[in-house]
Amino acid sequence: MHAIMVREFGGPEAMAWTELPTPVPGAGEALVRVGVAGVNFMDTGVRSTRVQTWSLPTVLGVEGVGRVVELGPGVAGLQVGQRVAWVYHPGSYAEYVAVPAAALVAVPDDIDDETAGGVMMQGLTANHFSTEVYPVAPGDTAVVHAAAGGVGLLLTQLITARGGRVIGIVSREEKVAAAREAGADQVLIRQGGGFQDEVLELTGGEGADVVYDGGGAPTFTSSLQSLRHHGTMAFYGPFMGSPTLRPTDLPKSIRLTYPTFSDHVRTHEALVRRSGEIFELIRNGKLRVRIGGRYPLSRAADAHVDIESRRTTGKLLLIPS
Repeated sequence: MHAIMVREFGGPEAMAWTELPTPVPGAGEALVRVGVAGVNFMDTGVRSTRVQTWSLPTVLGVEGVGRVVELGPGVAGLQVGQRVAWVYHPGSYAEYVAVPAAALVAVPDDIDDETAGGVMMQGLTANHFSTEVYPVAPGDTAVVHAAAGGVGLLLTQLITARGGRVIGIVSREEKVAAAREAGADQVLIRQGGGFQDEVLELTGGEGADVVYDGGGAPTFTSSLQSLRHHGTMAFYGPFMGSPTLRPTDLPKSIRLTYPTFSDHVRTHEALVRRSGEIFELIRNGKLRVRIGGRYPLSRAADAHVDIESRRTTGKLLLIPS
């Protein structure tokens, strides 16, 4: 089989189209032929060493959809030929991947591969943000950074579905339409900070109930200053740099949280339940997945160039075929 291998940390040029042995599923694993693999900012961090816990050499990618072609010893509840999806399992930029059965969820027949591949990481992240991190209630105002990105578009739709109001922030004029189409009530164009006065004006001087900030250190202070008293700041942008902070620096008695995916789906049962919630929203037309780009697996480096340029909107996918 072929896969995208990284042997040395670096830019997209470090990604090599490599022939490797097809994995053999071990005990409790299923061998899956990959139909689509998702591209995430996390992947660029692994490639460039911003994810310090990753060791090389490695096959990139942590998310995908495909069909089971072989079952390892002791696997129950799965069948050869079944469509499945996974998230946070390494090695997904490949034609085949062996995945623990406990990390797989069945994909409903009425959800196509690209849609399922576009929501496993980012859709479950958005679900986490809008339910457990800050349970959005009708009338709440949320500021969503990168509102035309993969997470931002889905999060905006989920907030709107729960009765909330979204102030979206995008980096370019051409992204405004996508954010508005997803349901953003107002859209600000900013690269970096400096948006807090506009947020305060749009909220009558009170500030937002919650800010979802994936912009890292450059946007952190403005996000804090955009909140109401006792508001919630969800910071999820460490790959863009983390600020130096003392607890006494936090204004207005706000709550600061660093939400992590694994806290939302700690068990297989939680993974099945939460992904089921996402699939149901898609089925009911309350959540639409925007595919921002499709690339042959062999051109994965092009996808990394594009996502890091911030020119793209929506989800980027790799097609192994």
